[in-house]
Amino acid sequence: MKYSFRSRRSAVMSTRAMVATSQPLAAQAGMTMLQQGGNAVDATVATAAALNVVEPMSTGLGGDAFALIYPAGSDRPRALNASGRAPYAASLEALHSLGYEEMPATGIHSVTIPGTLDGWCVMLEEHGTMPLGEVLAPAIALAGRGFPVTEIIAHNWQRNSDKLRLDVGAARTYLRDGKAPGPGEVVTQPDLARTFRKLAEGGREVFYGGEIAEAIVACSEANGGLITIRDLRDHTSSWTTPIGTRYHGHDVYECPPNGQGLLALLALNILEGYDLHRLEHNSSEYVHLLIEAIKLAFAGASRYVADPDFVDLPLQRLLSRSYAEQLRGLIDGDTAGRPGERVVPNPGDDTVYLAVTDKEGNSVSFINSLYQGFGSGIVVPGTGICLQNRGSLFSLESGHPNCIAPHKRPYHTIIPAMVFRSGELFLTFGVMGGFMQPQGHVQVLLNMVHFGMDVQTALDAPRFRYMQDTECAFEPGIASHVVQELAGKGHRIMELDDPYCQQFGGGQAIMVHPETRALIAGSDPRKDGCAVGGW
Repeated sequence: MKYSFRSRRSAVMSTRAMVATSQPLAAQAGMTMLQQGGNAVDATVATAAALNVVEPMSTGLGGDAFALIYPAGSDRPRALNASGRAPYAASLEALHSLGYEEMPATGIHSVTIPGTLDGWCVMLEEHGTMPLGEVLAPAIALAGRGFPVTEIIAHNWQRNSDKLRLDVGAARTYLRDGKAPGPGEVVTQPDLARTFRKLAEGGREVFYGGEIAEAIVACSEANGGLITIRDLRDHTSSWTTPIGTRYHGHDVYECPPNGQGLLALLALNILEGYDLHRLEHNSSEYVHLLIEAIKLAFAGASRYVADPDFVDLPLQRLLSRSYAEQLRGLIDGDTAGRPGERVVPNPGDDTVYLAVTDKEGNSVSFINSLYQGFGSGIVVPGTGICLQNRGSLFSLESGHPNCIAPHKRPYHTIIPAMVFRSGELFLTFGVMGGFMQPQGHVQVLLNMVHFGMDVQTALDAPRFRYMQDTECAFEPGIASHVVQELAGKGHRIMELDDPYCQQFGGGQAIMVHPETRALIAGSDPRKDGCAVGGW
């Protein structure tokens, strides 16, 4: 089949194992674990740790993670929520007393307790075969010996330079003479290498109760923050049941709230009521329907995505066909709808996603993030750990489901996905990029289901991004006449200053061939990464 765009890479294929992520050295770290006899979970943690080194603005020990883990032979994945909570001292009253009318985007009061390391440890304990120290070895080597900074990562590093200069620890750790590294510059991270070695020797306790925990608390206190040693000691990850829906014979799974995977499932349920097969790919009629479905899904997510330990979420009703039909009835095929409220916060697009499948058929869909570039902008002195700004996604509206409260998890943008067909794993995939993520899930999956694209072509295809109200951005490659027709329907066209098209997401995917069981993988050209096959 011919498309109106040019696919830029061929899919990578293997019969034994596959790693796909946004940086080649990190992908090799994961493949090294697989070649040394490790499984998909071992390779996932090794890849994620290496990404902390080579893509430090996007991910790290100071952030959070979510995973879908498929043990070979199971009928569905397990979901792991490794996101952190607000400090016990953080409350609506406390934030108001500090002078905030809305959550700060950066700084110490945007920080929630880092969940990443606990998530890595829990995954390894329950499904891995290698000790933490062994899977951290590639990251330790990369941080200590140095690595050349790739082009897109250098661009992202440079555009966050001003944020880094505001914090002494951040500037000392991630700038050289006040400047971010350029493409090809070799960077070492001795503080981070030292931290990883401590974790390799002492494990989880070092981070959540020992020397590193004490350093995080001291950093918080020095910046006027609320984090205490109790907040770190009490942190735990949670195994949960994935939520899912069936879309044209495909069972699509996402992590449940507090992540926004619900949004992708809502949009798919709405779209299943249309005969999308008959429409031309990325035609104005097709794109309009997708935008309107996603817009309605965002409106629902803004009301319902929150920490389920604090809010009773009506997931069964929200994922019902009757609710989808109700929402579908709100769509006008000729006019852009207005949600009546701002349902998409400011974009945050610095995240890493990785997919791994091993020779036994185990697979992991994993996402790890600091949220926006270099998170809060605060680096714990002497550790190389940049603290995330996930707390910025709390609401300060009294009574809102996502209103900040002690030991509560905020709305989370990062979402891994898996797709099953005829009861067997079909696709492990994700699209990183803040509030682009569920939109990317929908667009990439529909590219495969309705238009028969392979995983690489599905990732290459030009995308749109719904922003807010009636505002949308369109990637180069969507025909100009289509954009004009959408403007005629009332969509406001936004131009993004985004030379690498990263605000349209960066995906990775591994498909299992339904007949041969060969692994077929793709890696988004909007990032610096690749898919690596094992033999």
